[in-house]
Amino acid sequence: MLTDFLRPYLSKKLYAKIYQIGLNLWPCIRGGAGRVVHISEDFMNLRVRLSLSWRSRNLVGTIYGGSMYASTDPMFMLMLMEILGNQYVVWDKGCTIRFKRPGKVTMFCDFQITDAMLAEIHKNLDEKSEHSFTWQVQYKDTQENVYAEFDKVLYVAKKSFYKEKLKSRSLENKSLISNT
Repeated sequence: MLTDFLRPYLSKKLYAKIYQIGLNLWPCIRGGAGRVVHISEDFMNLRVRLSLSWRSRNLVGTIYGGSMYASTDPMFMLMLMEILGNQYVVWDKGCTIRFKRPGKVTMFCDFQITDAMLAEIHKNLDEKSEHSFTWQVQYKDTQENVYAEFDKVLYVAKKSFYKEKLKSRSLENKSLISNT
């Protein structure tokens, strides 16, 4: 990513702002009418806004569930990649969505990673070198009415462990192919 090249030359605030602009240009966010309206300098907080518009409106006049999901999909993963750095691998593994009410108003989804969450990740990685966990986020309006809940399943591994895991998997696949 271009920002990786520029990062050493930018202030944290400017880097976060450029990252935000990049996310807002990303087709899955922009196409579904989502908008990242805030990223903290330390990437521990991120806010997405989703409004009812021609891009997000379904046949019954409410916000598509797909627009809700697309605008939340990569956020925790991207935040963790920035926070943890290059020595770790982070993947989105899945998501369970519960729609609570039809979205007809502007909604916000606040992603927050706390020091306690990071401490738990590091503790588990020290024990096992890889860890899967679930974090929840919600789309709410300004009156705190919940429109959708997302249980985001994430995977984090130490990069050295992950490379060995992939190498082992590759050798297994070669062995299976040669035995057939």
